Amino acid sequence: MTNTSRRNVLTLLAASAATVPLGGTAVASPARAAARVAATSGAAPSPLTAARSSVTTPPLDPAWFSRLTLASRLTATVLPGTPARTEVTSGGRRVALLTHGARTVVLPGPRRTFTENKKPFVDDFVRTLPDPSLPAADRAHWGTSPGGGNWSALGPVDADYSVRPGAGAIALSTDYASRHATLRDDEITDVDVRSVARFDKVPAGDACSYALSFGYRDTHNNYRARLSFTTSGTVQFRVEKEVADTVTQLAAGVTVATGVRAGTDWTIRVRREGVRIRAKAWPSAGAEPSGWAFDVTDATFGKGRVGLRALANGGCTNLPVTLHVSRFEVSAADWAAPPAVTHSSWVRVLPEPFDGTWTPELEETVRGWCGSTAPDVLAYAAMFLAGASPVVAGAGPAEGRQVMGEAGYGYLDPRGYRYEGADFHEYMHSGWTFPDGTYTGPSDRQAGNLDCSGYTRMVYGHHMGVPLAAGQDTSGTRLPRKSRDMAEYAPGVRVARTDGGGPPASEQLQPGDLVLFNADSGDDTETATADHVGIYLGVDTAGGRRFLSSRKTANGPTMSDLGGASLLDGTGTYARTLHTVHRV
Repeated sequence: MTNTSRRNVLTLLAASAATVPLGGTAVASPARAAARVAATSGAAPSPLTAARSSVTTPPLDPAWFSRLTLASRLTATVLPGTPARTEVTSGGRRVALLTHGARTVVLPGPRRTFTENKKPFVDDFVRTLPDPSLPAADRAHWGTSPGGGNWSALGPVDADYSVRPGAGAIALSTDYASRHATLRDDEITDVDVRSVARFDKVPAGDACSYALSFGYRDTHNNYRARLSFTTSGTVQFRVEKEVADTVTQLAAGVTVATGVRAGTDWTIRVRREGVRIRAKAWPSAGAEPSGWAFDVTDATFGKGRVGLRALANGGCTNLPVTLHVSRFEVSAADWAAPPAVTHSSWVRVLPEPFDGTWTPELEETVRGWCGSTAPDVLAYAAMFLAGASPVVAGAGPAEGRQVMGEAGYGYLDPRGYRYEGADFHEYMHSGWTFPDGTYTGPSDRQAGNLDCSGYTRMVYGHHMGVPLAAGQDTSGTRLPRKSRDMAEYAPGVRVARTDGGGPPASEQLQPGDLVLFNADSGDDTETATADHVGIYLGVDTAGGRRFLSSRKTANGPTMSDLGGASLLDGTGTYARTLHTVHRV
């Protein structure tokens, strides 16, 4: 398969699937960009069934058709500053901003809001931890949960936590000491979460318990749905909250089974919506009960982590007792304040770099773009976020291949870390012949995945037509494969670069710019250059400059803060390590 003549494919996609709002809100992308997360409880629609990510526009407005009201002659003015830019106006109103030497053009259009919410995920603990090859101080207890963030383990003994393929283990080696394993995502509010776990022994002397935590602020303040396993094999179920170490039952506990043997898997499920909390528990080998064991209300904790807690009561005489967790699943969740960026900037791409000369042909192109709602750079970038619907190309070199839709980052290595290396064509499960004749085959394990540079190449190369290189390529005419080479040789112009004393000021930063970071993630040996790349999106509702990139912790393209803020402001990793700003 080759990458010749992509315009026909894009034209067909835009014509056949673009959505134009006719009042209310709609997805401004070449297909419905938001997939509904199914609620399995049969409850009425709630925020948990809302779109995981979306691009929305306001109701129909005359401004959409600004190209029909442009003056008979457009005025082009070169602005001061570096790189040089040409502003195009109509009656004193800006209608385009072009950068000399670059192909991207920023135009005003209908206001859009880009937003992203919590991504559903499953952790089946397919990894081995702690890693004996690492120094003790660097050994992760449970590592990273696919799409859920990093696990944090708290308890008296580090060695009580481990993972072997198929189960995360918590060893209760001392009594009356709680062990907590939580995901480092503090912003979860509504959630539908479940876990599957078993104890390796029936406790002797006194009970042991395992709980599903939610609304978790810290070890002293949290909600939990708890199963208590007694010495007789009886299993009791409770829903409780702990506030400043004081535990309160939200309802009277119930006995859910008797005569339970060691090694029996039990599932706990919690669905929390607003102040309503529902919970159920059952032997995992059986069918899920249709009803809820508990249906209560409480408003103590508005947001917090999800995770697990294990405890051996004082008097348990056959320690250690080990809890084996074989599955942790978040099927739906909402963040308290999902990141959102609203602006009216649309980013288009010229067939060739702008050489600074305003021509009648260029004016005709800009007139055609003004007010257009055809997919642009930012629309395509959003089409790989959580919940984005799959889009299959109907014609052209990618015919029959999925070319858009929610993407992951990469498959897992034995330690549960994600391999990089998923390029745009591997997402499509396709081989690709590049302009220099180099052929790269498909990867079964990387289908549906995009690493950070692969995501950038998918948007700018495959969908927007910027030529792509097979590897490094120093010509400056093709987009290289790796982020460190993009920082040096990407086509276009450099907007800003660090002088080594901190991140660049980036006064000319505009939507669509490539933002490259020296985050020193361990993926590159060259720490003096870029090792991560994203696409600048715009200013969010809190005033922060936010970008899109594909990341390991979030397992795919994201604009959120899971595993580190996707912001160019503040003291976070990416704010501190911005290295280069480049305009394609």
